[in-house]
This record gives sequence, structure tokens and C-alpha cells, in this order.
Amino acid sequence: MRYFIQFAYNGTHYHGWQYQPNASSVQETLNKALSVLLNTPINLMGAGRTDTGVHAKEMFAHFDYDSPIAVPNLIHKLNSYLPKDIAIYDIILVQDEAHCRFDATKRTYEYHINTVKDPFLQELSWYFHQYLDVALMNEAAKILLNHTNFQCFSKVNTDVNTFDCSIFEAYWKTEDNKLIFTISANRFLRNMVRSIVGTLINIGLHKITLDDFENIIASKNRDKAGFSVPAHGLYLTKVVYDYIT
Repeated sequence: MRYFIQFAYNGTHYHGWQYQPNASSVQETLNKALSVLLNTPINLMGAGRTDTGVHAKEMFAHFDYDSPIAVPNLIHKLNSYLPKDIAIYDIILVQDEAHCRFDATKRTYEYHINTVKDPFLQELSWYFHQYLDVALMNEAAKILLNHTNFQCFSKVNTDVNTFDCSIFEAYWKTEDNKLIFTISANRFLRNMVRSIVGTLINIGLHKITLDDFENIIASKNRDKAGFSVPAHGLYLTKVVYDYIT
């Protein structure tokens, strides 16, 4: 029997989602908790990978277990057993062939910038105090929707079959002293969101133009794009499946 597990985590103290032999990961922490509570080895498959320090407001993983699960009871036990920076929201019985990574139709990320220094956001948002032309950054963000190849924003030497992604939305909004970038796509390349944000920051600083932005995308060259913003401002916020409401 296959189960999807819906959860969230603060990534500050983890070296990303994926198991690392010599470092703490979210996957390893959840594997251990489920293995103990279900009294059998459990190995979760995640909906994707998040890098060191990246957070998830909504993440999915799947695992197989031979017996029916008392869902509310297991959720309660997991939340009691797990550290404070991981929260379990739901466990869902799905079809045996369901796959949390390959079946996801849309993923959404947010990048959070605080424009005023806040000691309570040091690990949850990137502090950036320079003036940014948000209107121009939104004009640049619209350009992303006209393209599908985003090799210029991908980590180099990454093992992928294609650099094509379908971006559904990309925009900036201001909330009090915060600036939040939201982007949704069918899939993302490694480091893609953080390098997009860094390049859009250069737009907002008037270091590059909208034409430059178009040329960067067309170049397919990571060296042409902007810097990669710090990981601690990035959140995976939504993963969509056609068969989960």
C-alpha cells in the first residue's frame, strides 16, 4: 500500500531534503521516525530536492507499507516524536503506482526579502536594504513566461535530460517591510529560483536592462545570469497533484 505524507519544515538546521552520509537531512530524520513508529524500515521518496537551508511550507513524500494506517494516530505520534522544525499535516492512501515526484503537475516557490533589519527573520528571510525598482522587476518576471529553456539559471554540471520548464506565474509583491517573489512551474532546475531572483535583483538595481534579461535567457549560459541569492529566504510553498485536493 502506498501512502503520501504531507509535511513542512524549517530547513535552517538541515543539509537539504535528500539524505547525506555525513550531515543531517530532512529525509533521514523522517525515515528514522517512520521506521521506529511503524516498526519496519521506511525509505521515503520526496517530491523534489531542496538545498541546504531552504524551507518548505508544503512538501510531499511517499512510502510503502503493508498494512492500513490509523492516520490521525500516526500523525499525532510523528509530531510528538519529530523535532520542532518538522511538522506532519496529513498521510494519504493513494494508488500503488502514484509517485510524488513524477506525478506533481505544479510546484510553487516563494523567495522572501526583508528590507528592514529584523533579528527574528535572520534565518527565514534575506535582509537586503538597497532600493529596488519592483515595477521593473515585475516586467522582467513576465518575460520568464515567454520562454521554456532556462539553462542559464541552472546549476552547471547537473544531471538532467532537459532544461525545459513551463512557468505558469512569476511576480513580486510587497508586504509591509517584506518583498516576496512567487514563481510556479511544472518543474524546476537545481538552483533555478535562487539564480532567477539574483538576476531580477540586478534588474531592480538597474544594473541590467530588460533586453539584457532576454539575452541572458537566450544565451543558455549560467555565467551570464546574476548571482544566486542566499538559501534561507527560499520556501517551497505548494506541490499540486491532480488526484489530491
